Amino acid sequence: MLIPVLIAVTVAVVLITVILIASGLKRGGKNTRADKVQSSVQKKGMSAVVKEYEKKLVHDPHNIEALNGLGQVYYDDGNWEKVWSIYKTLFDLSSAHTEIDVAEVTRKWGIAGYYLKKYDEAINALMFSIKKQPDSFETNFFLGSTLVEKQTFDKAAYCFKKCKLINPENTDVNKQLGLCLFKSQKYRDSLAYLKKALDVEPENKELLYDMAVAMTESGMGDKALKIFVHLRPDPVFGAQSCLEAGKMHERTKDFQSAITDYEIAAKLENVPDQIALQIKYRCANAYIASNNIPKGLVLLKQIQSQHPGYKDVDSLVSRYQELNQNQNLQVYLMSGTSDFVALCRKFITVFFKNAFVKIEDVSVASESIEIICDVESNKWEAKNLFRFYRNQNTIGDIYVREFHAKMRDARCDNGYCVTMGSFSESAHQYTEGRPIDLIEKDALCAALKKINMLN
Repeated sequence: MLIPVLIAVTVAVVLITVILIASGLKRGGKNTRADKVQSSVQKKGMSAVVKEYEKKLVHDPHNIEALNGLGQVYYDDGNWEKVWSIYKTLFDLSSAHTEIDVAEVTRKWGIAGYYLKKYDEAINALMFSIKKQPDSFETNFFLGSTLVEKQTFDKAAYCFKKCKLINPENTDVNKQLGLCLFKSQKYRDSLAYLKKALDVEPENKELLYDMAVAMTESGMGDKALKIFVHLRPDPVFGAQSCLEAGKMHERTKDFQSAITDYEIAAKLENVPDQIALQIKYRCANAYIASNNIPKGLVLLKQIQSQHPGYKDVDSLVSRYQELNQNQNLQVYLMSGTSDFVALCRKFITVFFKNAFVKIEDVSVASESIEIICDVESNKWEAKNLFRFYRNQNTIGDIYVREFHAKMRDARCDNGYCVTMGSFSESAHQYTEGRPIDLIEKDALCAALKKINMLN
């Protein structure tokens, strides 16, 4: 029984030895030189190995073995200036020395160029290497990284996709690929890679912010808003996150939440001037939209003083100063429908102050409201149609013609068109000889100042 056991053990040892030798031979190609150099450095020390190679180069400047060895020493040490010089020399010699591994030489030359910020030369070298060895993870990765520095994000993304095919488990590629797709505005495609990168770097705020923007662009606003709100206190991405969150709250008419976003941003330090200006402008408008005109005016005047001519600030200040001084004007332009209708009814009773007014009908449209009323005084009585426009545009004759037709249908004796804007010249011409009065901004503002809604 002992002999068969010994034979089996011997066979097993032989098989393992054969496998190890085959594995070593398989590895040998491109890694053998690096392994030998590293082993020499560990035994003799880096300075001794360098002197040994340099001594050979003194006698023969084109000694390929010495150049390769010295290049590897400097490559492992990260001495990129030396690496650049040595592998450039090896490339120049490669046409005359077929033993030179051109793919390896151009790869390391290109990587040195990347670290030295010689991006154009690095791209040329790495492209040459890829032609010789297209499935090199390292070459594709550094070519992609170099293209990122040149802001050629679509081509960089292609390189990182190739890296994913070569080594699907590499986590660094997820980050690079996600950012390249994001900056190429392929937002939906970028999301999967950004998420995987965040699984590895959960505290990376840049990745988190970019993912929120990508979600916004991909129609995932609710998820994006949660991220922006989470990032609001961040010293780097907080201000921009506050701005994005505020915009999203404004779109849903949640002006109080938008104001909160902008006020948080205002407390952050080192906010870029352009972002701070945008935040102040939007905060002013959010205050005004929530009927807090005084606070909105304060911010608008600050912008007017510090940044003259910014957007429509001058016209907004002029408009809301007037509104701030006339509460009824605020109601006319900004309040809900019920308050607006109540003000218009009061306007009619003050308009016919010495007569009895009976409101017959009120109809609300998207751009205006109409009120039909019977008016009776000691000397006369009439049926009147009022139309109140809330916008500040110029109203043309087509609207006045339609109003006149409505008067005839309702059998009204007189008509009054009221607006915070103005009427066109053709509209005024149309009313000549017809029982229609056009009441424009100045007359309306004067009348509103006389109205006491408390009585």
